Amino acid sequence: MPDVTWEEPFCGEGNSCYRIGVDGEGNSYIAVAGAEAAYLTDSAESLRQLIRDIKAGKADHLLGGE
Repeated sequence: MPDVTWEEPFCGEGNSCYRIGVDGEGNSYIAVAGAEAAYLTDSAESLRQLIRDIKAGKADHLLGGE
């Protein structure tokens, strides 16, 4: 596994906790808290764009009408 620096978990209701991390080579990682060995990875720029899009409401339809 790469040397990833993980942030503290971001938790919603119940046990839905995710962690975001970065490595020294400019890659970003997202994993379920407690299962960091099974991660999704992409560039740090892709993570920045994902966060921008979420903040802009582009994923609101995934919330099921909330």
